[in-house]
Amino acid sequence: MLRPNPTPVQAPTHGRAETPIAFIQAIATAYAQRGLHIDEALNKAQIEPQLLKKNNARVTAMQMELISGIAMQELDDEGLGWFSRRLPWGSYGMLVRASLTSPTLGVALTRWCRHHGLLTDDICLSLSEYNGIASLHLEEMQDLGVFREFCVVSVLRNALGVACWLTDSRIPLRATHLRFAPPVHADSYHVLFDGPTQFNAPENALQFDAGYLALSVRRDETALQHMLQRALLLTVRPYRRDRLLVEKVRQTLAQHPEHSRNAEDLAAWLHMSARTLHRQLKEEGASLQALKDSVREQRARALLLRTQKPLKQIAKDVGFSNEKSLIRAFKAWTGQAPETFRQNA
Repeated sequence: MLRPNPTPVQAPTHGRAETPIAFIQAIATAYAQRGLHIDEALNKAQIEPQLLKKNNARVTAMQMELISGIAMQELDDEGLGWFSRRLPWGSYGMLVRASLTSPTLGVALTRWCRHHGLLTDDICLSLSEYNGIASLHLEEMQDLGVFREFCVVSVLRNALGVACWLTDSRIPLRATHLRFAPPVHADSYHVLFDGPTQFNAPENALQFDAGYLALSVRRDETALQHMLQRALLLTVRPYRRDRLLVEKVRQTLAQHPEHSRNAEDLAAWLHMSARTLHRQLKEEGASLQALKDSVREQRARALLLRTQKPLKQIAKDVGFSNEKSLIRAFKAWTGQAPETFRQNA
C-alpha cells in the first residue's frame, strides 16, 4: 500500500517464512481476473511458482512486500483486486496525507476511516471508544469473495501500521476479532497480529488501549515522503520505533542550538562519536546538515515573524556564527532575504 518501492534492500528470501501463501494466491487471482500472468512478478520476488499449489506454504515478509509492490504497479490497484473498483496508484498515500495534520491519533484515525469511504464503499471503517478500549472496526458491505481474508487482514494491519508510524509508537493490541472461520494457516496469526485473535467473531476489529488516541501526530511531509519509499513495511512487518536518533537530534538542535555548530559538539552532547552520529543518521535516511537546516529555518521564521529582534541576535539564537551566514542560508531556504520575509509577512 501507499506507493511502495518494489526495490528490496536485501535478498527477499532473507528472514523467516511466516506469511501465508494464501495471500500470494489471492494476488495471483487478481492477475488472472485481469487476464495477466503473475509468473514474472513471482520470479522477481524469488517465489517458486509451485508454492502456489501448497496451501500450507509460507513466504518471507520481504517476499510479501516485494510481490505486493510489483502487483500494485502492474495492476495499477493498491487494493490488489479486493474491491469492485481499482484503487489507483497513490490512493493510500493520499489517506496518510489527509491525516498528517491531525493534532492527535484519534483525529487522524477518524479522518482515515472517513476518507477511506471515498475510495471504496465495499467496506466501511470506523473508530469507537468504550471503557478505555479503542476499537477500529471494518464492516464488510459487499461480498469480498476469495479476497475476503487478504483484504480484511491487510486493511487492518495497514491502518495499525499507519497509526504506529504517525505517533512513532508501537501500539500493542488487546485483541483482534475476525468474522471469518480459522483458515488452515491460523497459526500464522500470532505473527500477523499481537495479542489474542478470535475467529468467527461478530465483527472485524482491532482493540487497543484508548490512551493511544491522545498521542500527538509526530510526522510531517518530509517524513511522509521518506516513508512512502517503502510504505509496505507498515503492513507486512510489525512496527518498530524508527528514526529515534533523528528525533533526538532534532530536539537537541531546537532546544540547545549552541550544540549545532559542529558534529563533534553535538555528538558529545548525545554521548556518541561524530562518526557514529553520521552513520546512524544515514541509516535512518537523514543527514545532520539537513536536520540543522530544517530546525534553523523553522526557528528563524518564527523569530522573524513573532519578534522584533535584530538579525544579529536571531543569527545567534538559531546557531549561526554571524548575521551574514544567516542571510545566506535564509535566501537558500526561502528565496528571500530575512528582512524581506519579515516585511512581507
